[in-house]
Amino acid sequence: MMPAAVETGTADAVASRRRWRTAAWLRRSCLLVLVIGQTLLASWFMLSILPYNGGNAVEIGMLGLFALLFAWISFGFWIAVAGFVLRRLGGDRQSLLQQQDAATLAATPLARTAILMPIYHEPIERSLGGLSAVYRSLERTGQLEHFDFFILSDSREPDTWLREQAAWAQLVDKLGAAGRLFYRRRKLNLNYKSGNVGDFLRRWGRDYDYMVVLDADSLMGGDTLVTMVQLMQRHRMVGILQTSPQLLNGRSLFARIQQFSSQLYGPLFTTGLAAVQLGEAAFWGHNAILRIKPFMAHCGLRKLPGWGLFRGPIMSHDFVEAAYLGRAGHEVWLEPGLQDSWEESPPSLVDELTRDQRWVKGNMQHLWLMLGSRRLRFAHRMAFLNGIMSYLASPLWLAFLVLTTIATTRMVLWPINYFPDPHQLFPLWPQWQPLRAATLVGCTLGLLFLPKFLGLADAALTQRVRAFGGFFRLLGSVLLEIVVSAMLAPIRMLSHSRYVTAALFNIKLRWAGQNRTSETGWVEALVYQAPGSILGLAWALFALWLKPMFFYWSLPVALPLIFAAPISVILSRVQLGQRLRRRGWLMTAEEAYGSKLLEEMMRSPLEGIQQPGFCESVIHPRHNRLQVALARAAPAGPRRQRLDALAQRCLEQGPGALDRTEQSLLAQDAEAMAWLHHQVWRVAPGTVWGRLLRREITRQPVPRRTVS
Repeated sequence: MMPAAVETGTADAVASRRRWRTAAWLRRSCLLVLVIGQTLLASWFMLSILPYNGGNAVEIGMLGLFALLFAWISFGFWIAVAGFVLRRLGGDRQSLLQQQDAATLAATPLARTAILMPIYHEPIERSLGGLSAVYRSLERTGQLEHFDFFILSDSREPDTWLREQAAWAQLVDKLGAAGRLFYRRRKLNLNYKSGNVGDFLRRWGRDYDYMVVLDADSLMGGDTLVTMVQLMQRHRMVGILQTSPQLLNGRSLFARIQQFSSQLYGPLFTTGLAAVQLGEAAFWGHNAILRIKPFMAHCGLRKLPGWGLFRGPIMSHDFVEAAYLGRAGHEVWLEPGLQDSWEESPPSLVDELTRDQRWVKGNMQHLWLMLGSRRLRFAHRMAFLNGIMSYLASPLWLAFLVLTTIATTRMVLWPINYFPDPHQLFPLWPQWQPLRAATLVGCTLGLLFLPKFLGLADAALTQRVRAFGGFFRLLGSVLLEIVVSAMLAPIRMLSHSRYVTAALFNIKLRWAGQNRTSETGWVEALVYQAPGSILGLAWALFALWLKPMFFYWSLPVALPLIFAAPISVILSRVQLGQRLRRRGWLMTAEEAYGSKLLEEMMRSPLEGIQQPGFCESVIHPRHNRLQVALARAAPAGPRRQRLDALAQRCLEQGPGALDRTEQSLLAQDAEAMAWLHHQVWRVAPGTVWGRLLRREITRQPVPRRTVS
């Protein structure tokens, strides 16, 4: 017989699920009515504006594309409005944080939780510095005993992962985190980040109730992590609890604009989105807590069985894992009320677009899952569609511009066809409705830009204006962000269109670590943006030749494409971003009031400490002892013979005689590394290793003829 406490808990969970599902149905129905109604009205206006009122194939195509794009914009607008209204009402009563009072939550006991940071060729000081700040923040809560930390590396370059291992050992020493902070590097890199997390779960998953997944640029406060575990403890049907990470630590002008946008507008959109999704939210892959047992049971990702793009490992795993948990009866929640959850923005437009190239292919794969997977919740199918449309909207917009150009060209260069239908009895006269066209353009711009001013109003009503530098600086920052967003939109449109096309043709991508610090050079920008600039210039010149009015209409799209390279370079400049910060523009709360978490991250315990690569791990006794302790010795046999031969070649010819794979093989073998260390300290001074040894001891530069 079931205990009374368990029966009560189960009954409460069932009643809670019934309540939020009823609320979700009502909210989604209302949103659907608003979006469809608004789109139908706008499409009717568009139809009346078209010269032939949709009487030919080109205009029908324009109308269809306009309806899809307008619906997409309308959806975002109403989500922002919903978020603004709910924030005025003090929050969403259905959210997990509002379902119990603070005292009850604080009294909830914690359970064992693993904090994972998968990394792949990331800046070591930033990644481990952020993890150190999270560790110390948890330590201040007095709840550190419930948490263990895991650095999960997929790095391939021997110099990189040897530095990671040394940095981990130093961090353990400085934090006193022995037995609590662990490092593991996979020798075989399969299935990207999801494969790395899966490897952890197979080895240690059963030792923990929950896991918190962080990205290499993530930062989370200790109080937030404790609250997340307590929420999971109180809501046993929740499989994933996703925070709403905001951007921080932006230095370049581009990163600071992105950071400002996320902190001013982000709360509206995430509050509205969470209110519509409720217990069927999406998982964003990081800054979230997951219940390990159901995740292991239901979230194994099989390879896609289709063709081309839709065959092989799933690249974007997070939405899929949330959908699989939902299919198994578990809930996934987005909780905007959880504070101190951060990540970083790419420092430049080129870096953002390079990252998007990976994300586009992963999101396009979701087409197969959205249409072909059985028993998925409707809300999770819509989450797939939302991710797909984030990038598919760009080629749809591009197609709309192409059809607009074709329609204008036909009107100007070809005689007007008064009888487009061969069976019609009366001529069809082209009609122009400039007033309706202006009204439609104004409404569309209103949907795009009104949420930004709602964000400004939200900051004023919640007394956050000082955090953004004061009202006038805040207003100026909003206007600057609008101008920059308008310039970036056509550049992103063209790049995303190219990426979607490449994804659908299954062009292979190289998965690499992200750049988080560099500015964009002129040569890089010119090469990267050249195709778009040439296309934008050609389109503008054609429009000017065709019809002056059409030329003026094309300028908001053509000009950013033409000047994409200088826009990229200027936005990537750190000096410009810092100059605006000193003048109080694009400010954020942690900059205005300070943040202990951010300060600790910037004071990385590894700062100024040289991390050893392959040569240092061979030469230095301390680094060599660490590597020998972490490595394994291959048994006797062909592999042992190959390693011995590689070690002998490395000793005689120097490390430059080995490629990165051979260096990795040696670095992973304890016997080879110990032998090399002892032999290198006995070599003659004039040999390659002798010169490297002298450099490491005296810090003298190695002669140029030496390969290191």
